[in-house]
Amino acid sequence: MKKVIVSLVISLTFIFSLQAQDNNDAGKLLESVVNKIAGYKNFTADLSYTMVNKEMDINEEKKGKIYVEGDKYRIEMPGQIIISDGKTLWTYIEDSDEVMVSNVEDNDQSISPTKILTSYNKDYIAKFGSEAKYKKGDKRIIYLKPGKSAVKDNNFDKMSVVIDVKKKMLDSFSIYDKSGNVFTYHILNLKPNVDLPPDTFKFNPEKYPDVEVVDMR
Repeated sequence: MKKVIVSLVISLTFIFSLQAQDNNDAGKLLESVVNKIAGYKNFTADLSYTMVNKEMDINEEKKGKIYVEGDKYRIEMPGQIIISDGKTLWTYIEDSDEVMVSNVEDNDQSISPTKILTSYNKDYIAKFGSEAKYKKGDKRIIYLKPGKSAVKDNNFDKMSVVIDVKKKMLDSFSIYDKSGNVFTYHILNLKPNVDLPPDTFKFNPEKYPDVEVVDMR
């Protein structure tokens, strides 16, 4: 389960920290979508996740939800919840009924989605895919490959991003890593600028009376 959450955060990093150097139509379209999402005060979205590895005969499917506001985020997947208020990171594991607490700045896997969205400091090449099913409808697929200055920093071979052209919105994205895994996330029911409960980005131990707190700070 930890790998599921980490792959999601890493995938978001790759998408939202890109900079399309060739200034083509694919890069412009993707940048417009990223800028739109970055302009929201906050947003929530349902996630549909699959992880496929044909050589190892793996095909996993999971569903979850993400909440984002500024540097704060909450990711809920079956069996695990990750919460960050921008300073502290809580990782709750349902099976063991424990929550690990750490500082955001000390955790390599902690990433602020807002900073991801507004950080254009990588070198990526964006090109439209040639698949017929994405040419006649309202969706386009864009393939991303790391350029020379970014390839050494990443563990993926390529990514694909599907965009709803009419809505100017991210539909799904897939990351192909160097181990043969393909992680795909569908973004469903994205709702921007919503009213969120005050404790959305804080772990509330009162809701988990028997939880074991493992403070790693």
